[in-house]
Amino acid sequence: MAFTAKPYCSTTAKPPTPAAHRSPSGPSPSISVRAAAVSPRARHSVYGLSAAGNASSSTVRLRALAQRTRAQPQQPPRRRPEYVPNRIDDPNYVRIFDTTLRDGEQSPGATMTSAEKLVVARQLARLGVDVIEAGFPASSPDDLDAVRSIAIEVGNPPPGDDGGAHVPVICGLSRCNRRDIDAAWEAVRHARRPRIHTFIATSEIHMQHKLRKTPDQVVAVAREMVAYARSLGCADVEFSPEDAGRSNREFLYHILEEVIKVGATTLNIPDTVGYTLPYEFGKLISDIKENTPGIENAIISTHCQNDLGLATANTLAGARAGAQQLEVTINGIGERAGNASLEEVVMAIKCRGELLDGLYTGINSQHITLTSKMVQEHSGLHVQPHKAIVGANAFAHESGIHQDGMLKYKGTYEIISPDDIGLARANEFGIVLGKLSGRHAVRSKLVELGYEISDKEFEDFFKRYKEVAEKKKRVTDEDIEALLSDEIFQPKVIWSLADVQATCGTLGLSTATVKLIGPDGEERIACSVGTGPVDAAYKAVDQIIQIPTVLREYGMTSVTEGIDAIATTRVVVTGDVANNSKHALTGHSFNRSFSGSGAAMDIVVSSVRAYLSALNKMCSFAGAARASSTEVPGSASVQRAE
Repeated sequence: MAFTAKPYCSTTAKPPTPAAHRSPSGPSPSISVRAAAVSPRARHSVYGLSAAGNASSSTVRLRALAQRTRAQPQQPPRRRPEYVPNRIDDPNYVRIFDTTLRDGEQSPGATMTSAEKLVVARQLARLGVDVIEAGFPASSPDDLDAVRSIAIEVGNPPPGDDGGAHVPVICGLSRCNRRDIDAAWEAVRHARRPRIHTFIATSEIHMQHKLRKTPDQVVAVAREMVAYARSLGCADVEFSPEDAGRSNREFLYHILEEVIKVGATTLNIPDTVGYTLPYEFGKLISDIKENTPGIENAIISTHCQNDLGLATANTLAGARAGAQQLEVTINGIGERAGNASLEEVVMAIKCRGELLDGLYTGINSQHITLTSKMVQEHSGLHVQPHKAIVGANAFAHESGIHQDGMLKYKGTYEIISPDDIGLARANEFGIVLGKLSGRHAVRSKLVELGYEISDKEFEDFFKRYKEVAEKKKRVTDEDIEALLSDEIFQPKVIWSLADVQATCGTLGLSTATVKLIGPDGEERIACSVGTGPVDAAYKAVDQIIQIPTVLREYGMTSVTEGIDAIATTRVVVTGDVANNSKHALTGHSFNRSFSGSGAAMDIVVSSVRAYLSALNKMCSFAGAARASSTEVPGSASVQRAE
């Protein structure tokens, strides 16, 4: 029986020869010819398997191969090509465009504070993404400020850098109108490599029912707005024909040709509603590459939604067909069913590169696990246990047959090593945090986990850490991240929790007394009864703050095992507050939802902290909206743009 599968996805093997440099006299790059070039017997010998299939000797040889592979030094990653907006000198390199902070944040309840967005952006830069789409600046003054902060702090080399640090492109989304483009440019122009990403719908159903424009009018608007973006001084302009997957091909070729003429450097092809199948999407990319005049002067990009669960497959099909930029999000978060998942796309390319014509990325995959956890924590959107690559069960084995195989050789049931995505985190100094740990050890752990905070923020965090460490024998990485999110990466504090006391049981109604400190520094106390201690505490909070609020979601999880575990709570609320947010695709104002998270060893305290976090976000957003409409007339006009 032929055996052709690798025991592990290779991370040490020599990289494939780039397509542009393969010897013309060598074998054809087609999969079938390459596969046929190796006989079944030869393939057996590659993995130390005899033709007779002797089980014991095969096992010994496989183990020896694994030991040799582990002993080999890691091959240095291929150098990232120098960034040029409209071309990539290495035909095998694909840019990773991360839209977690824009499309990902459009998930209901995934609203992040400016501080959280900045932390995630820093981590995306460490991960090695080529482009960070930091937001939709015209949607709200807060979003514009957040994108501007990311452009300044993440979009430029760190102080003292000698040129070795990776600095990503910072991108802002805009519709095809001048006010949106002005807002995007104002936000991203502070970056070393700014990009404006503008879009307009091109499918018949969108042009007829949403835009109410003719195809010629759509082309004229696209040409004018791409040219306008370039006229502002932005040398890097991305154009997206929204709903390209359902657009007429000839019209698509025409509008892409026209925007290339006026300066578009990247052409993003979105499967906006996740409608296409992989072979259809791959054919769409190859057809655009073959039939669009001037396409050699621009980069083709993909943006695949996951409505039919095919976003990753479609993205890979597009890459194999010639797309050199892939738009993805961490954990696949985004509108409706989400987007193509960065970790799935990147690891598929890394694991099966030989079948993808030697494609590679600049991603440091060992940062994947940390980035995934960070996005889960700050967005409040936790992944299902069986999520590929980053789910809790992705590297868990419970079946007896699987466990037996894993004990004999890990390659029997794992195609990726957990180390490749940074799952097995080992502390080189052997530090275990507990109640006796000092400031230096705790700060070192924060640096190891990828968090950089100010001295004042550290002192606030260290106080909370000591409170927990007094009650727990060992403080884990997960505990650290939960406390950090609860103490540091919270919205602007308007209402803060001073005390809460609750009683409950079977002998009477649950009651709660809550003391809050208001924005004026005054303490306010309220008591209430409810169906349980959390309900009673929330009603007491409502009595104090007096903002009409609807609790949409409530969830609680244990950070670690054991009776002394920290509980993290996530809530999503909506309310009747002034709301001038605009949806990136429809342009309509919508009633924004706000998520909040809290952490504590007491579940009632954790719940109240989460509720206050969401309410503080709501109050901050409403205050920013009122300030924008009364103090900055120009910003208000941006929000009214159609």
